[in-house]
Amino acid sequence: MSESSEYSESSEYSDYSKTINQLQNMIFLLLFITFFQIGLLGFGGGYSMLSMIQAEVVTRYGWMSTGEFADMVALSQMTPGPIGINSATYVGYTSVVNAGYPVWAGFLGSLLATFALVLPTFVIMIIISRFLLRYKSHPVVESIFQGLRPAVIGLIAAAALLLCNEENFGNPSTSPWHFWISLGLFLFAFIGRQVYKLNPIMLICMCGVAGLILF
Repeated sequence: MSESSEYSESSEYSDYSKTINQLQNMIFLLLFITFFQIGLLGFGGGYSMLSMIQAEVVTRYGWMSTGEFADMVALSQMTPGPIGINSATYVGYTSVVNAGYPVWAGFLGSLLATFALVLPTFVIMIIISRFLLRYKSHPVVESIFQGLRPAVIGLIAAAALLLCNEENFGNPSTSPWHFWISLGLFLFAFIGRQVYKLNPIMLICMCGVAGLILF
């Protein structure tokens, strides 16, 4: 390998390292901007926000792995409170700690992400609450909400499909036991909730115990 090519690779690696360091140094600002945007555009509640959160946190910035994101969804579902706010709190802490900051900074990241997610909704609801009841039956408003409802369902479905990956279900070729057990637990939870209307918290606990035994 020539000296020029070695220098070029070294320079590219140096530029990449500088970019990563800059992103780590700006993580608090990026957390605020990211979750402010999600809170502003996340129509339909927490479940519709999950695909947006994954696109930003996992795909765009790499603050969390896909496995950490799946764990976050499970924990956010099990803990009290809206899943969107719980997710922001978890992501804020994990992202900051993964970036190399101390634990106390992780708590600051949790507060910042949660505040950023809630802020736009809080402001918008204050502004429109006085007008919504007056104009909610207006044809234009009704048409807008008729368009938003299927979009929200699509976002929720996208969030579910993004989690149906090899990291969460395994591979039938390389890890058949993991794959079939995961598929069985998925069907158990789906049927238990959809057909028998079992409590979601109970289903999560039961699947957790099964995972402890079977894996």
